[in-house]
Amino acid sequence: MRHRSAPLPLPDACPCGRPAAYADCCGRYHAGPLALQAPDPESLMRSRYSAFVKDLRSYLLATWHSETRPAEIEAPEPGLQWLGLDVRRAAQSDADHGVVEFVARSKLGGRAHRLHEVSTFVREDGHWLYVRAADGSPHSRG
Repeated sequence: MRHRSAPLPLPDACPCGRPAAYADCCGRYHAGPLALQAPDPESLMRSRYSAFVKDLRSYLLATWHSETRPAEIEAPEPGLQWLGLDVRRAAQSDADHGVVEFVARSKLGGRAHRLHEVSTFVREDGHWLYVRAADGSPHSRG
């Protein structure tokens, strides 16, 4: 009997979990003509997850609302591995406000971690921005 193995991810697969190459998915928001132009809260959330994976702190700061944005984002801890993203829910209450519920998985020092968050987003001047975790506190991994 022959066992089927799961298909291996493409070497250039986007970290956000969508079935696309990084350059055609979140990479187009990180650089190039669509930089900082994610079209909806879910796309912005996914691009921010990919930015954490790729340690693109300037992108994270640029897509964080000025009222809740920290002055800087610390470098990731050595050995941190991002393992995957599961978007549970994405919704817009109107044209300029949205929420995304997600679980991001990581591993550090041999221990698995899960970040479960409901993030709020707002669109200003045509650009979507991360505001905070829905519980009201800004979160460093949104």
